[in-house]
Amino acid sequence: MSEEITRRNFIKTTSAVTTGLSLGVTALSAKSYGRIMGANDRVNFAVAGVRSRGAEHIKSISVCKNAAVTHVVDVDQRYLEQSAALVLERSGTAPVKEKDIRVFLESKDVDAITIATPEHWHAPMAILGMQAGKHVYVEKPCSHNPAETDMLIQTQKKTGMLVQMGNQQRSSIHTQEAMRKIHDGIIGRAYYGRAWYSNKRPGIGIGQVVPVPDTLDWDLWQGPAPRRPYKDNVHPYNWHWFWNWGTGETLNNGTHEVDLCLWALDVKYPKRVKAAGGRYHFNDDWEFYDTLLASFEYDDKMITWEGKSCNRMQYFGRGRGATIHGTKGTVLIGRNGYEIYDNDNIQTFVYEKPVKDATTGLGGGGPMTDAHFQNLTNAIRMGEKLNSPIEEGSVSVTILLLSNIAWKTGRTMNLDPKTAQIQKDNEAMKLWGREYEKGWEPKV
Repeated sequence: MSEEITRRNFIKTTSAVTTGLSLGVTALSAKSYGRIMGANDRVNFAVAGVRSRGAEHIKSISVCKNAAVTHVVDVDQRYLEQSAALVLERSGTAPVKEKDIRVFLESKDVDAITIATPEHWHAPMAILGMQAGKHVYVEKPCSHNPAETDMLIQTQKKTGMLVQMGNQQRSSIHTQEAMRKIHDGIIGRAYYGRAWYSNKRPGIGIGQVVPVPDTLDWDLWQGPAPRRPYKDNVHPYNWHWFWNWGTGETLNNGTHEVDLCLWALDVKYPKRVKAAGGRYHFNDDWEFYDTLLASFEYDDKMITWEGKSCNRMQYFGRGRGATIHGTKGTVLIGRNGYEIYDNDNIQTFVYEKPVKDATTGLGGGGPMTDAHFQNLTNAIRMGEKLNSPIEEGSVSVTILLLSNIAWKTGRTMNLDPKTAQIQKDNEAMKLWGREYEKGWEPKV
């Protein structure tokens, strides 16, 4: 390697070669010339949104080879300080702190950003990151609406930056093994995937408009979303259950298990989406359902999703999981193992991981997340294939967003299986995108 090539130049040049960018190495070298020399080709990450899942990002990056958290971002000073202390504890080096990710996008010392913010920020921040020349790890759901998914994919193709979605089970060794067996015919022709999630979430009450805490930048927290007054039952977690910022339990957790079904059945967009459910458990400000049954129909296959936010009744002793059914049997896939049954329901194989991943805990950390970040790091440095590139990972997000639209409209969504566009329903298509705060609109 030429002594003139910087650490950042090495990383970006490697990415360009392995992803087939139209820009040549010479052009990238000229663009990167003069950047600060690094001691090695380590990937420097800026982690945005560091309270819960973001803290798991920090922990996972800290155990990755050739990766480090060098910058942390949060609009709440409390969590910013906590995350900085965590980075220091893990790495021995204090990170740079900032409440606005846009400051770090100008930094030549940041190679990649990770996004664990509220969901209305996911796609807009990822788009900004790619346009600034940063690789991206974006949590599920990668977008707040289907239009944002399209914008993410377009931006990735336009910039050539690497984008990994946070459906970390794609990097699970035992899940990869189970998928190989399914695709090799262990249960015959696989035709039905059933996914579920059960939890016991409390009610969120009726929120009151109160002064914004001194530690929080509420305007920046809202970012691309239309402005709302600050209420005492939204931050830091319950935004999940409001349409303005969140996408409900289906995208919050269903993305993982429905993605397994898509992977196992080797399908993409369905031809029809249906959904039924409601907010049954509590009478409060929660705007989504707490119980939902959704189905995704293909020509000769089907996927169903059952979400129970407020009832912890489990299936197969698991709060979450997926079963893949075929002509010769069934495979049960969980985060910590898998089981195979023949068509007489006799168990023929079982595997249980010795080191466990979190299942229904808020942070969701563990070995799978570690492996997912290592995969991204290796892709940036050495051209390793991403386990969940955005064009593939986003399929589960898109179809689940469509199930939200089906629930909200009370109608079946008939789709174009090639594009996922809703057919012959102009009212439903109005929900394909969203309204943005003026001046915050994402642009490709």
